[in-house]
Amino acid sequence: MTDISTGVSTDASADVTGLRADGVSRTAGGALVLDDVTLAPRPGTLTGLLGPNGSGKSTLLRVLAGVLAPDSGVVTLDGDRLSTVPRRTVAGRVAVVEQHADTQVDLTVADAVRLGRVPHRRAWSPSTAADEEAVRSALARTGLTDLAARSWRTLSGGERQRVQIARALAQEPRELLLDEPTNHLDIQHQLDLMALVAGLRLTCVIALHDLNLAAMFCDHVVVLHEGRTMAAGPVEEVLTERLIADVYRVRASVTREGPDGRPHIRFLGPAQAPAPAPAPGG
Repeated sequence: MTDISTGVSTDASADVTGLRADGVSRTAGGALVLDDVTLAPRPGTLTGLLGPNGSGKSTLLRVLAGVLAPDSGVVTLDGDRLSTVPRRTVAGRVAVVEQHADTQVDLTVADAVRLGRVPHRRAWSPSTAADEEAVRSALARTGLTDLAARSWRTLSGGERQRVQIARALAQEPRELLLDEPTNHLDIQHQLDLMALVAGLRLTCVIALHDLNLAAMFCDHVVVLHEGRTMAAGPVEEVLTERLIADVYRVRASVTREGPDGRPHIRFLGPAQAPAPAPAPGG
């Protein structure tokens, strides 16, 4: 069972397999950016990380990836502390798609995707048949087979994000972490990308700004505010008018339309500031 206010499993026999963070905190520049956050995504599901700018989403993803170490708490992979797992093992198991990806080298799409095989190869060793099959599979799953010979520099923003996901899939991960991959994409490419990620059936954790995209595609969401978990659970339970007002300081109407009952959010304007307290003696 999961406490919707904290996202913490209340089942003493909770499964320790997979990637999870338990009570992690981290400071940066003297400021607390993560405060006792627990996240245990269920295998094969899509978990959305939500919250305003500066709420700790990107930091949490970097802690989960092992790029940053928590000041307190622990990140584990199949029950082992992530800090004790060899980096090559982590890289072959956990893939990351960053917000911005670029290269000064004129790579083809296929070459960019081949970079995902690096964790599986020894230094200076040539590609194997297994490597090439993983690349072909990743290109096919992301709809990029016909673009394999195209130059990275000629791609649109949406195509580049698909290449980054294909590169991650070529790693053959079980966990996929994505940091706001829909930013700066038009509506069609946002929907295409989210449908692609949701259809992978990997254990995915994705940072998002768009609450309606999260409502459409995520199985569960975790809402962060000032580094703390404000709510966690199924999208239909978490994304309420009260939570949106408390976290985002905006008024919203949340309705549940369609056969799946998923919430649809319509923003109405800034939340009204509380009335000032009367002056003494007034």
